[in-house]
Amino acid sequence: MNNIALVTGGSAGLGRALTTALAEQGWTVVVDARGRDRLAEAVDGLGPRVHAVPGDITDPHHRDRLVAEVTALGRLDLLVNNASTLGQTPLPSLAELDLDAFDDTWLTNVVAPLALTQALVPLLLASRGVVVSISSDAAAEHYPGWGAYGATKAALDHLTLTLGEENPALKAYAVDPGDMRTEMHQQAFPGEDISDRPLPETVVPGLLGLIGRRPASGRYHAADFVSGDAQEIA
Repeated sequence: MNNIALVTGGSAGLGRALTTALAEQGWTVVVDARGRDRLAEAVDGLGPRVHAVPGDITDPHHRDRLVAEVTALGRLDLLVNNASTLGQTPLPSLAELDLDAFDDTWLTNVVAPLALTQALVPLLLASRGVVVSISSDAAAEHYPGWGAYGATKAALDHLTLTLGEENPALKAYAVDPGDMRTEMHQQAFPGEDISDRPLPETVVPGLLGLIGRRPASGRYHAADFVSGDAQEIA
């Protein structure tokens, strides 16, 4: 049976690495990103089973296109809510946070993935599928400047795990991938050398291990599914 996944934010970073790995394992993958050209470059050479749908996840019409693309394929085994934004940069203290900018961060990191998940729940239930929402340690820890982003990730964690409680036929995971050498992480540390951070490709085996093992719904570290120390984290 052909497994089908939808990965948001797949033109760079972890989304691109995961899309590539799933395609190499024979999955059919629907993937989106805001930049049409960059998304096309990211999926070039991955074969006809990768369906690129450019657009902004905050746009309801784009979400409708994603749902239509998946529906046409007939099933959905895995939804990965990966698309996100760091928000206002340089990272401000909460006392200096621009609330209009926070509205945009909330829309991208919380409202849009919830809306997409809502639309896809029937397909996920039919396949007893998996929902993975990419989280952050900032959702559970408190770092200066990371309050707005961390709050959105904490909210996404809560929504994802509540979805799992409400739908026992699904597996729902909030996954902390750890620090990665990505453009978004570089934006958080402008002018700093982040070459010591691991590449997102190193996180993918942990995500695949989680998806393959299907533990109880919960919040996990991706790295634990490589080391064998996997356990739910608060």
